[in-house]
Amino acid sequence: MSVYYHKFEVRWSDIDANRHLGNSTYVDYCSQTRMAFLNKNKIGLTQLNRWGVGPVMMHERYSFFKEIYADQTVYVGLEVASLSEDGSIYQFVHKFYLPDGTHCATAEATGVWIDIMLRKITTPPEDIILVMEEFKSENVQIITREFLKTLPFRPENIDTSIFTEKIR
Repeated sequence: MSVYYHKFEVRWSDIDANRHLGNSTYVDYCSQTRMAFLNKNKIGLTQLNRWGVGPVMMHERYSFFKEIYADQTVYVGLEVASLSEDGSIYQFVHKFYLPDGTHCATAEATGVWIDIMLRKITTPPEDIILVMEEFKSENVQIITREFLKTLPFRPENIDTSIFTEKIR
């Protein structure tokens, strides 16, 4: 059980109109932390392309505790909070910390591995599963495809004629 940490220096472009880290930057930092984690563990884009698999995020949610400002250093952690038995479905928890250990935010990101050609959920190669196992949290939960059905939003198709109607 390990936690991976990625270091960020907050740039001017990461700040929003309220002069703190913008919401979209939290998403970017989590995404970059995940890719850095994979790269550090020899699972970069070249290897993913060779295997024909890719990570896809299905759902993310955030809780914010303390503001982060320009020119601060931030460490974003990554640990595997949930994993399906075959490794095809996973959930990462990302925690944002200042260098003094202050916990600023937590994000939960649920994803799946897909076959790049078929565009369907797939079991990842053993190398990926071994890395995911190494970074499981103490209280890791086993999840199934049924778990994905419990995510809070479902597709709701609409009649496209509303796009051509005049807005009043």
